[in-house]
Amino acid sequence: MKKLFILIFLTIPFSLFAQQNMNLATDTSEVGVIEHLGATIPLDLRFVNDTGDTVALASLVDKPTIFSFVYFDCPGICSPLLNGVSEVIEKTDMELGKDYQVITISFNYNDSPEKAHIKKENFLKKHSKTHAGHWIYLTGDSINIYKATDAFGFKFRRVGLDYIHPASIMVVSPKGKITRYLYGVTFLPFDVKMALVEAQKGLARPTINRVLEYCFTYDPVGRRYAVDVLKVSATIIIFFIAVFVGALLIKSRIRSKNERVVQKLP
Repeated sequence: MKKLFILIFLTIPFSLFAQQNMNLATDTSEVGVIEHLGATIPLDLRFVNDTGDTVALASLVDKPTIFSFVYFDCPGICSPLLNGVSEVIEKTDMELGKDYQVITISFNYNDSPEKAHIKKENFLKKHSKTHAGHWIYLTGDSINIYKATDAFGFKFRRVGLDYIHPASIMVVSPKGKITRYLYGVTFLPFDVKMALVEAQKGLARPTINRVLEYCFTYDPVGRRYAVDVLKVSATIIIFFIAVFVGALLIKSRIRSKNERVVQKLP
């Protein structure tokens, strides 16, 4: 029993240290998604498309629309997110342009229409040119960007020249009503199809699987998102310590019980 207390005493400082570093590494108090299901986005917001024309959201949102927020110099999850959207466009049996459209907005007010055009070309290589006008890339000033991200509940934080931000897409109805949030960088065709069908009907549905990738943190030195090794390793170590301590407790109780039985024997 004495050894057990010594072990617990020695593991407490490590646990506190690991937890403190986990909290520092995963400070998401200003990053994430606050769902605004059923709310209507401000359709009067104005942005600039990839050809340099100023457009209002009211002139664009006339069918179920998938919204995504990225920035074009993102070294991390933005490209995988757009790849995920591109792949689900290929796999779903709904037709881009006829049944729905996609709008991607850069939340970096320094991004230009030229950057938007380059990014759009990269992600439209797999698709017919007739669909090009239905995946719309937009840039804008800080006022319109923050009004849009606030309307969707999309929270991000600037770190130097880059940003920490969640990975998600949002689906709105033809009248601009937010009806569904989907998380991650890959999406099931069935989930997207159902979200678009519900959006057409104006039905807001809660998210069943809401998983934000909190195991990924921004590495400002490497300018990329990477697995938080400290967080993962600390969690594993604490788990095994808990198992070891539990085993010692059980063993100690069994030994005490056996000793009592021996003492009762004549």
